[in-house]
Amino acid sequence: MNAPEAPSTSATPSSAPSWREALAVYLQPRVLIVMMLGFSSGLPLALSGSTLLVWVSENGVSLGTIGLFTLVGTPYTLKFLWAPLVDGLNIPLLTRWLGRRRGWLVFTQLLLMAAILGLALTDPARSPFFVALGALLVATTSATQDIVVDAYRVESLAENEQAAGMASYVAAYRVGMVASTAGALFLVTGFEYVGLTRLDAWMASFAVMAALVLIGIVTVLCAREPEQSRIADAAAGGKPSVSRIAEAAMGAFSEFLTQRYAIIVLVFVMLFKFTDAFAGAMTVPFIIDIGFTRNDYAIIVKGVGLAATLVGGFAGGFLARGTSLVTCLWIGGLLQAVSNLTFTWLALVGPQQWALTVAVSVEAFTGAIGTVIFVAYLSALCKNPLHTATQYALLTALASVGRIYLSSGSGYVAEATGWPLFFVVSVLVAVPSLILLVWLQRRGHFDELGPMKV
Repeated sequence: MNAPEAPSTSATPSSAPSWREALAVYLQPRVLIVMMLGFSSGLPLALSGSTLLVWVSENGVSLGTIGLFTLVGTPYTLKFLWAPLVDGLNIPLLTRWLGRRRGWLVFTQLLLMAAILGLALTDPARSPFFVALGALLVATTSATQDIVVDAYRVESLAENEQAAGMASYVAAYRVGMVASTAGALFLVTGFEYVGLTRLDAWMASFAVMAALVLIGIVTVLCAREPEQSRIADAAAGGKPSVSRIAEAAMGAFSEFLTQRYAIIVLVFVMLFKFTDAFAGAMTVPFIIDIGFTRNDYAIIVKGVGLAATLVGGFAGGFLARGTSLVTCLWIGGLLQAVSNLTFTWLALVGPQQWALTVAVSVEAFTGAIGTVIFVAYLSALCKNPLHTATQYALLTALASVGRIYLSSGSGYVAEATGWPLFFVVSVLVAVPSLILLVWLQRRGHFDELGPMKV
């Protein structure tokens, strides 16, 4: 999964709030708005990812082609290129009516609905190319929505609301992903039960997913434009949009590249989650291929897996609070790699539901720990609050390279090795990132970053 972006600053209250005050912040209108936007961000990710892979797997698409379908996530790796556009350009009419951030949000959500409906009209059995094209449009609009939601979240929340807002956002993001995975798959089963053909059932399920985007649109219409956005517009005055875009882009990129070991850091960012991505690209076809049903996948992988992910996220946060950054990266990097061996064990055991539950729980728990630590590291790299959004977009885009490009050949590896050996190979691909971790540690890179921002 493409991970959710976190603001790089957090409040440090002068005194610890009471439990009533800590709970009340989650009910603040701005926090609730951010929570609902988290659902909007999580919803489309699986429609061009794991849910799409189930769809094409059921229609007899070859493993090699399925592996290439990970390339439709390209927009998540390139979104930093047009992130400055979101800051510098206004949407005709919508910006005037709603403001810059809200106008962009409604615009991207309308495009997202259209893209999902377009994907629903394709047929994997007859035209895999048009399925990939539809999924690419969904990913592009989804990545753009992520940019705007991230900016809105950072600008709208007060310092004492940032932590609660991020927690609410992540929880709702996961719910959105469950809706577009387990929810979409259950809908397909239900539509088939009432008599629809498989193709029509998938089309109807995707149409329902498109309708759920309306939740985000209603949320935006009920929200207020962030005050920081208004101030930025006023400060820009009559400055041309092109100038604003150029200043944002050049400042963010040049500042980051002047840091010590910048290129090595960027390569490390690209490779750290590669072991997860390489195995994850084939997890869906693996589960279907060895004999599990669509409902097994929906209930166990997305149901039990969600619970294990949430627990792993809390465990990662607890670990990060009391352990140094480099130690956390070692723990997370090793755990997320070795946990892939549970799928080698599952391939040998066969289609037993209890075994799938164990394998999914272990992988989701350890993967979540690795993700939390990784997000903390990315946040520590973004030092200048003036450029946090663009720099964070750059880093998360690079982190997606492993998931999208480097793992695109995983299907051919699986065909050549078979399932048990494939997941052993997925452990070995973690070695380059661990070598870079040693290199950066010996040169004091992590000591220069200071404490983690969790």
